[in-house]
Amino acid sequence: MKYTKYLLLLLLLSSCASKRFSQYYGHQADSQPAQPAVVEQPVVVVEEEESEAEEPVVSARPLVSQVRRAPEGSWQAAKQQALDLLCQSSLFETTQLGLYVYDLTDGEPLYAVNAAHRMRPASCQKLVTAITALHYLKGNYQLRTEFRISGKVRNGVLEGDLIVVGGMDPLVTSDELLQAAYTIKQNQGIETVAGNVVFDLSMREDKPLGWGWCWDDDYGPLSALLVNGKDNFEQEWLSALEGAGIQLRSTSINRSQADRQARTACVIHHEIDELLEPMMKNSDNIYAECLFYQTAASTGKKFAGRKEAAQRTEELLNNKIGIDPSPYKVADGSGLSLYDYVSAEMLVALLGYAWRTPDIKEHLLPSLPIAGFDGTLKNRMIGTEADGNVRAKTGTVTGITSLAGYITAANGHTLAFAIINQGVSSSGIGRSFQDKVCIELCK
Repeated sequence: MKYTKYLLLLLLLSSCASKRFSQYYGHQADSQPAQPAVVEQPVVVVEEEESEAEEPVVSARPLVSQVRRAPEGSWQAAKQQALDLLCQSSLFETTQLGLYVYDLTDGEPLYAVNAAHRMRPASCQKLVTAITALHYLKGNYQLRTEFRISGKVRNGVLEGDLIVVGGMDPLVTSDELLQAAYTIKQNQGIETVAGNVVFDLSMREDKPLGWGWCWDDDYGPLSALLVNGKDNFEQEWLSALEGAGIQLRSTSINRSQADRQARTACVIHHEIDELLEPMMKNSDNIYAECLFYQTAASTGKKFAGRKEAAQRTEELLNNKIGIDPSPYKVADGSGLSLYDYVSAEMLVALLGYAWRTPDIKEHLLPSLPIAGFDGTLKNRMIGTEADGNVRAKTGTVTGITSLAGYITAANGHTLAFAIINQGVSSSGIGRSFQDKVCIELCK
């Protein structure tokens, strides 16, 4: 009987303890980790709706601008308040935002949220590539594919090699190669090549893909010799020689540097603006990589690569713009790489430098997509105050969307801005937020 009483007492105590545990934590221990009993400000998690027309739900942790507040009643104050509301979206409970707006007319920042945070830029990396290239190469730069000959020509026979020096020009076409072959035949009197056909690929490093590209990126291989934007130059050039009636005694093909004594017989060249427009408006990745390696080659180093191109950007940031380049990473020219890291602040600083430098501005500005008009912004912000007003580079890779460029505000001021949405489940979510920011700044 005594043991029965003890047993009943133990069962009663166990039942009470179990009830208190359940009341205190709200769950059984094996269904969810224990949570604090008192939460002063519970975080509300709201699922993103598929429709982009949905009004943003107020976030439990609104993002706050990190710049000085403008005087009450001013246009600047109104814009700051409007952007504050946009940044209260529940979107930022689970995603990251880098936002910076700088008034180029006033010479001071208008709005900033996480402006210094390092993020992947997607194709806004092309802004870094373009501005760096225009700074070092200048707007009159030409992409050149050079055809040289070594040895003498006797009775229509070239007693030497026919050499092609690659300039990584994606604008070269099959028709231009055929025309070059005819020009060499007519001007040099060459009907037969006794030596080798040589391809000089020393303009860039011998790596087929960009650093940090994913295995399933459908771009490349990259080469110093391209035709129609693809790496099939050798076959196309041999076909062009055959088409022009130039015979080859040797089928040997060498890939080596050109003989210094070789003389130029013909050149295919294109202006930098011809490359910039499709690179920026259509966000062409191969074109961006070609310009990236033009910048690397401008250092004078043979087989120049990513490090030389990145060094150019670092020098520009440090010496001309006054930004420490060490927090950032330039991995490629297009933004495909997983290793590219910029900040909204860095992008805006480059845009500001370009705006203040006429030799860069006159080539960069016409290349940027225009909202509601052309390029990758053709179908965005149509019928709003931003239509035809926003000139900016877009960027999209999985989980990231970005937009950076220039806006003429309603008060007549020119604004440089950068917006990076990172961790978004669909590109449309980021684009919708970016469009709302731009429209608000244009009102």
